[in-house]
Amino acid sequence: MSTTVSTRISFASLTTHNLGTLKKLNSVLFPIAYTDRFYADVLKSEVDEFCKLVYYNDIPVGTICCRIETKDNETQLYLMTMGVLAPYRSRGLGSQSLQHIIDAAKSHIKTKIDKIYLHVQTSNGEAKKFYDKHGFEAVGIHKNYYKKLVPRDAWIMELTIGQ
Repeated sequence: MSTTVSTRISFASLTTHNLGTLKKLNSVLFPIAYTDRFYADVLKSEVDEFCKLVYYNDIPVGTICCRIETKDNETQLYLMTMGVLAPYRSRGLGSQSLQHIIDAAKSHIKTKIDKIYLHVQTSNGEAKKFYDKHGFEAVGIHKNYYKKLVPRDAWIMELTIGQ
């Protein structure tokens, strides 16, 4: 007799009450330490729909944090961080997290978001393939983007939002 286990992926807005969880996940997921300003910025109400904790069966296993920018009369969403703990990868969590952000950007009412962009370290071919698979395109290389990581260069990946 086989049993089917139902898994549930959910997203939680960031608050002062779960900020410690975000800090802990970031310390495990990313090779750099984020500043107090980063954590203050992700709590701002204007990015609530773009900064989330990712839960798998009610366990916090990932994060996604973005900020809204205006450049050349274009509103852009910059994907600052996205990560899922290693034991929970290859379960669709990253794809669902990214799709959540893309959908939120497409339906953003306050200002029309024209594109989403991010940086990927040039040595991280797996991440580049992930974003390629989701419609992002490498539009350039930002030389010396990373100050404390080697290699220092990053691909600039973009997704134009069609509304």
